[in-house]
Amino acid sequence: MTEAAFNQPQEEFRTTQERVYYQVRDAILRGQFLPGNSVTIRGLAAELDCSPMPVREALRRLTSERALELSDTRRVTVPSMTREKLDEICAARVALECQAAEQALPFVGDSELEQLRALDDRVTQALAEHDMQAYVTGNLDFHFTLYKLGRPHIILSLIESLWLQTAPLQHLVFQRFGVQELPDRHQDLIAAIESRDVQRVRTAIRQDIEEGLGSISAEELMPS
Repeated sequence: MTEAAFNQPQEEFRTTQERVYYQVRDAILRGQFLPGNSVTIRGLAAELDCSPMPVREALRRLTSERALELSDTRRVTVPSMTREKLDEICAARVALECQAAEQALPFVGDSELEQLRALDDRVTQALAEHDMQAYVTGNLDFHFTLYKLGRPHIILSLIESLWLQTAPLQHLVFQRFGVQELPDRHQDLIAAIESRDVQRVRTAIRQDIEEGLGSISAEELMPS
């Protein structure tokens, strides 16, 4: 992992601890922490230009959110994933994200639809160019741009927690989407939103999640 993996914060934080937490969290969501990779607290502190203390606290929070694991040797790793755990996370994501998308539906106008189309174009271009980081970022921005329109509070934080646990697996999804001709569920979702069809919106969300993470085989998951 290099220093460029961490985005600069888009807002001012009151403490270094807050800044480090959100930078590492953002890096996880955008697929910078890959399965099997590990870094040390001191290594992260050097990359984030801070002392080990705020890094240690940020990792404590992210460990409690099940996004990362901290070993006895102070190495930071992506938690192992089992088929049963991934199935449970996928089911939870379907339930919560269908609700969030339905909640956002009344707030989607012409400008919001154009924004979603532009974000989906980024995802399509990333797939065509085999750019994993652009794919992961574009997919993240597409979904959360939609969900945030519904002004959620509790639901959004729960969704983010689940994404933190599955983001490191996005490279597997990218490999599948990059080599197979799969339906564009983002396009299905945009069409459903445009027609104000709640059931089609929920179906598109469910299929997008299940055909992505749900398609990963047990052999492709990290060993427990």
